[in-house]
Amino acid sequence: MNLIRSFTLLLVSVVVATPALAQDRRVPTSGAELRLSYAPIVQRAQPAVVNVYAAKTVQNRNPLLDDPIFRRFFGVPGMQPEQMQRSLGSGVMVDASGLVVTNNHVIEGADQVKISLADKREFEAEIVLKDSRTDLAVLRVKDGREKFATLDFANSDELLVGDVVLAIGNPFGVGQTVTHGIVSALARTKVGVTDYQFFIQTDAAINPGNSGGALVDMTGKLVGINTAIFSRSGGSQGIGFAIPANMVRVVVASAKSGGKAVKRPWLGAKLQAVTPEIAETLGLKLPNGALVANVAPNSPAARAGLKPSDLIVAIEGQTIDDPNAFDYRFATRQLGGAAQIDVQRGGKTVKVTVPLETAPDTNRDEIVLTARSPFQGAKVANISPAVADELHLDSQAEGVVVIDLADGGTAASVGFQKGDIILAVNNQKISKTSDLDKASKISSRLWRIVVVRGGQQINVTLGG
Repeated sequence: MNLIRSFTLLLVSVVVATPALAQDRRVPTSGAELRLSYAPIVQRAQPAVVNVYAAKTVQNRNPLLDDPIFRRFFGVPGMQPEQMQRSLGSGVMVDASGLVVTNNHVIEGADQVKISLADKREFEAEIVLKDSRTDLAVLRVKDGREKFATLDFANSDELLVGDVVLAIGNPFGVGQTVTHGIVSALARTKVGVTDYQFFIQTDAAINPGNSGGALVDMTGKLVGINTAIFSRSGGSQGIGFAIPANMVRVVVASAKSGGKAVKRPWLGAKLQAVTPEIAETLGLKLPNGALVANVAPNSPAARAGLKPSDLIVAIEGQTIDDPNAFDYRFATRQLGGAAQIDVQRGGKTVKVTVPLETAPDTNRDEIVLTARSPFQGAKVANISPAVADELHLDSQAEGVVVIDLADGGTAASVGFQKGDIILAVNNQKISKTSDLDKASKISSRLWRIVVVRGGQQINVTLGG
């Protein structure tokens, strides 16, 4: 069974916030009630759901053109034909001025973005903010001179399994489509498409092209952004996942404030899941909670008194089943205040108050390595607390880390991965990005590289 982000990819041949009240839940008492229609809800929500068209220009590179003799007789790389690659998804208008939220994977790498309203009108849009950690992006309609229909956010924490929901989007590019189902499960943490694993699962039909579309409740409010499906065939098989509205609200708020990145609270502690073996050691009846593995010095966790071996069981009264649940609950807290966390320590429940502040991000010094070397096409940065938090690195890690890889770059082709920490190159210690940039420019027939991946040190030897 494959996990598929539900958007459609086409080539050049094809042109292409106030909390809601809980739903009124009751069993129908008559046949007449069973014949009631969803039409009023759809008519209210549909105008705020848009189609998103993204396009980027890609170069068809022929490796033979790296040969100077071939270039002399047959042309140069600049003369290669270009190809337009297009993707299709959905989005939701969340501000009357023309602010649209969609999935990051729908518009990733796009040179041009357009949106189309339910009434077929099209507008060019600009990317305001991208957040790969949640797979969300915010767009703004260019030269918007009207007030657009919008969807209000619901409080996604009020959803219950069994609640009726509607999915609105543009599956397979056929046009705006509405499907209905129920909330099949909440707090799904093993989906694997974003850093924050806390999804709403629904059996409402979601297909390629639905990505970024709305999941709405029976009050017509937005409870989630549809983002992925489990499927063997590529089509809907009744298992779809949506990002909860409370997380979407955080990303949209950052965009409205003018930020280019989402600001989130930083704990400054590494958490691990409680296995049955750990639960038995701690004397727990169930393997629930998030176990503190280590605490970074001078971090909010350290100042609050959190200690290694503490077991986090709740935040602001909400039960924590695993580290993913904590990450989501903590990330959706508002900056500037404090969060009360319940921990079990020595058989007793202790309450600690953690200040909600962002991670320090000094001396990141991001660069893209372009010299001919195994690192060509890698984007690297110095490890700051913010970088460590973003990449789930040890909070006390030091050095230079790969934060992105260009498609088709040498670094990607030789097997470097996002999150790899480069410790040494040809016996030269790498402490900062300028060290790696300098080392990558030294011609060598053999490259001896020391990398840390997933906490394990790896010695790599590559031919030049």
